[in-house]
Amino acid sequence: MSDIRFIMIGGALVFAGFVVLGIFGGNFQTANIESEEFGDCYEYFEDRDPVPIPCSDKMIDQSSFFAVIVALMAGGAIALLKGWRGDWDSRVKPEDMVGPSRDNRMDGNDSDSK
Repeated sequence: MSDIRFIMIGGALVFAGFVVLGIFGGNFQTANIESEEFGDCYEYFEDRDPVPIPCSDKMIDQSSFFAVIVALMAGGAIALLKGWRGDWDSRVKPEDMVGPSRDNRMDGNDSDSK
C-alpha cells in the first residue's frame, strides 16, 4: 500500500516547481547570455532606461532562484518516493481499525447482520 498523502504532496511540489520555473525563469536566464556575449549586465525596467549592474550580482540572483527551484522539486521527489514506498498506513493495529470491515473486530459481535 502506498501513502496517498505524500504522493499528492510530492506531485503538487514538483508541479509547483515547474510552474514557478516556467513563469519566473525567463527573468533569470539573461545573466548568462549578457555576461558571456556582451560582458556587461543590465537591470531592465518598464518605466525607465536599463541600469548597468555587476554581473556577479545577477548571477547570484540566478543561482539562488535555481537553488529554490531545485529544493522545491527535490522535496517533491522525496515526498513521492516516501509515498510510493510508504507502508505505515497498512500497519494499523486491529484495535485501532474503524470502518465497515467485520473480520477484525475485537468483540466478535456482528451488529450489522440482523
